[in-house]
Amino acid sequence: MPEPSVHAVAGALFEPLAVGSLSLDNRIVMAPMTRELSSGGVPGPEVAAYYARRARNGVGLIITEGAAIGHAAAERRTSVPRLHGPDALAGWSAVVEAVHAEGGRIAAQLMHAGLDPLLWGRGAEQVSAILPKGFELQSPSGVDPSLPEAPPMGRVMSRRDIDRTVAAYAQSAIDAQRAGFDAIELHAAHGYLIDQFLWPVTNRRTDAYGGSARARARFGVEVVQACREVVGPSFPIILRFSQWKVGHYDARLADTPAELAALLLPFAEAGVDIFHASTRRFWEPAFEGSEVNLAGWSKKVTGKPAITVGSVGLEDSDFLTYLDGKGAGVGDVTAVTTRLAQGEFDLVALGRALIADPAWPDKMRAGQARDLVPFAADMLATLY
Repeated sequence: MPEPSVHAVAGALFEPLAVGSLSLDNRIVMAPMTRELSSGGVPGPEVAAYYARRARNGVGLIITEGAAIGHAAAERRTSVPRLHGPDALAGWSAVVEAVHAEGGRIAAQLMHAGLDPLLWGRGAEQVSAILPKGFELQSPSGVDPSLPEAPPMGRVMSRRDIDRTVAAYAQSAIDAQRAGFDAIELHAAHGYLIDQFLWPVTNRRTDAYGGSARARARFGVEVVQACREVVGPSFPIILRFSQWKVGHYDARLADTPAELAALLLPFAEAGVDIFHASTRRFWEPAFEGSEVNLAGWSKKVTGKPAITVGSVGLEDSDFLTYLDGKGAGVGDVTAVTTRLAQGEFDLVALGRALIADPAWPDKMRAGQARDLVPFAADMLATLY
């Protein structure tokens, strides 16, 4: 019996989905991808056009690149957009308006880098030379996991620091809602601040924020609770999490489904509506003894909808190969769509495939997979 065609299985991608106040026309998500093309942290007209182009071509939900919350230690790079300040908020309002004009839905990813993973392994002297004048890194324990025996770097967060950071997340959440966003996503993956609390390697605290899985989740749970309080009960909150970290691709938060449940259930109870499980390859099983991936297990243990991501729509090519200037060919989506149709997860996020071809959804719906554009690393130099 012949294998089903891409077109034959793609129908599951185009089923509608509603979560709280969010109504989606299909299950295709644009994954958050840092572009660093917002001068002064303000998203301009080219950013609005970039996201609107994907909405016009049928992306069900767009998740923005990480936008820094209004906290002094959230982000050192001025080309990364921020979600605070009148100029940046006006820019985001224009982005939202452009996406909505094309019939799309858009979520703002709220981000705090903590002890910036992009600086791991450089050492205190080199990091000091890189940081802007007066900028102070903050993190749960000051641990650089690439130099675990080095003295603590930056500022180890006090309870007052934690409270101020939680409040900053909440302020950016309400600002995102007022700017017209349809949802928010909290960046708790890849070694960023919330993830630094979750990961025992970077969280050596002996207070209420360290130790057990529930204690390590406490900071992130307080962020969720604070955001939920200000945005109301129906405004969707997405949590993006991962096992792997920048430069630490074998890192694990959980080795079993029970350990995953211990981490994620407090977030579900606090008000997370959707879990976005960031993996490098969606087809890889999360745990031994099961073919279910990380998104599938997050759905199983929490009962909440889940987003899968990881080299979807591309040939077997890890997304980090772009750092070496490598592209990726167009890949078959039969496996991911079949698993979607079977209910393993609820939404499918694409990254490089949508950078390469904004019309990916419309081409897939029309059965024109052979016309899809392959990814080339130089596409990341501009916003198209």
